[in-house]
Amino acid sequence: MQSDLLAFENFLGKDGVQKDDISNHITDWTGQFKGHGSVVLYPKSTEEVSAILAYCSRNKIAVVPQGGNTGLVGGSIPVHDEVVLSMNKINKQFSFDDTMGILQCDAGFILEELDNKLAKLGYMMPFDLGAKGSCQIGGNVATCAGGIRLIRYGSLHAHLLGLTVVLPDEQGSVLHLGSSIRKDNTSLHTPHLFLGSEGQLGVITSVTMTAVPKPRSVQSAMLGVESFKKCCEVLKLAKSSLSEVISSFEFLDADIMECLKSNLDLHPVLSKSTPFSILVETSGSNEDHDMEKMSAFLDECLSKNLILDGVLAGSSADAANMWKLRESAPLAVTRDGYVYKHDVSLPLENYYELTNVMKARCGDLAKRVVTYGHLGDGNTHLNITAGKRCEELEELMYPFLYEWVVAHGGSISAEHGIGQLKLPYSNLGKESEERLLTKKLKNIFDPNGILNPYKMI
Repeated sequence: MQSDLLAFENFLGKDGVQKDDISNHITDWTGQFKGHGSVVLYPKSTEEVSAILAYCSRNKIAVVPQGGNTGLVGGSIPVHDEVVLSMNKINKQFSFDDTMGILQCDAGFILEELDNKLAKLGYMMPFDLGAKGSCQIGGNVATCAGGIRLIRYGSLHAHLLGLTVVLPDEQGSVLHLGSSIRKDNTSLHTPHLFLGSEGQLGVITSVTMTAVPKPRSVQSAMLGVESFKKCCEVLKLAKSSLSEVISSFEFLDADIMECLKSNLDLHPVLSKSTPFSILVETSGSNEDHDMEKMSAFLDECLSKNLILDGVLAGSSADAANMWKLRESAPLAVTRDGYVYKHDVSLPLENYYELTNVMKARCGDLAKRVVTYGHLGDGNTHLNITAGKRCEELEELMYPFLYEWVVAHGGSISAEHGIGQLKLPYSNLGKESEERLLTKKLKNIFDPNGILNPYKMI
């Protein structure tokens, strides 16, 4: 309504309200989700977010908070005509205690931008994502982003200290949760309610968290392995032999390596073609020590016949070539036409069994069934491609795939969240009492149900 637009312009100025050319805000980057929103708002402060949410709550106007819009489950895309609340301009406040390693910043900062700022101070963010050049820290917290360093630094739960959050109530209440010190055990750890909440409970405008020292030595090695069982044995050995320096343990099967070669002209770094490839990274403070440990690890893998081939990166360029293979995997599968992306976690004994089960089930309807992921924490990215969207293939996959994951002790979402994509299956693996509790929390924080509707809860 025109009166609503005038109210938004009153809060933000005309330059803070966009009605034309908003396609990049109502469509996700994969093109699989598209909403019908007609306006995007660009607040510049917590106070402006508060004014918007108070007005929208009083007038029952649905709102979708949006960071970098890099998600894979449609969580930041309007379903109908919701107002999009973009955090792009809330990116001014930044402070860092380089003795205690505590970061305070606005939620609209891009992850890579924060990493670059911290690097000058001898620190880095404790997680790394393929979308680091466009995803925002507020969205990272709202989705509890994982990434490639979790085996070393843990999840965001290990680093979050405090948040500033605006509630979608009729007052636009501003909450300052947690604190800016590492140890504070004086209350419920309320910031963690919003970690992974997918914009259901409130809008995060500021984040306080710990960063980690930037390593002076980073070593990378690519290993070729003949069986998945031996991949697990290599992981076990890596955890014991590289315990204090291991930072990543990534997995690629032969099918994704072939996809990288055929679709992106990216070739393996190993001389032998192997059923599985493992990318191991260590991060430490002493290059001689770390290279010695990595070399000894590779020698032990060879002597125990755990690997068929292995190469230690001799330069940063060599390491970059290894990582380009892993980081290009999500792009490579899109070149097949249509991609059904899956982000699940499983006990390791079932990790690759899922891939084999889905290959047999999908048969010739699938162009490819490939797997890559974070083997070090049990997170598999199973991708099933086809020339175009195929209803017959979808009927074979769903809900079978998610039911299989839960039946084998896994989670239907390891790091991407629920959003729109997995809402029909969100009860799988969760007790009814837990789902009821989340709905009660939703009603407390968002009594009029205006925030990010039709998703997650």
